[in-house]
Amino acid sequence: MKTFLARFLKDESGATAIEYGLIASLIGVAVIAVTRNLGTKLSATFNNVQGNL
Repeated sequence: MKTFLARFLKDESGATAIEYGLIASLIGVAVIAVTRNLGTKLSATFNNVQGNL
């Protein structure tokens, strides 16, 4: 039982998957933030063009 527990504690294969998941979620949050900001600016630009027409 001690050897099983020791091997379990040394195994880091799951940590890599968790790290990749965290990186993917951070990229997703960044994409959402950029898209929202860009959408707001585009909306303001189109409203400005519509007002000038």
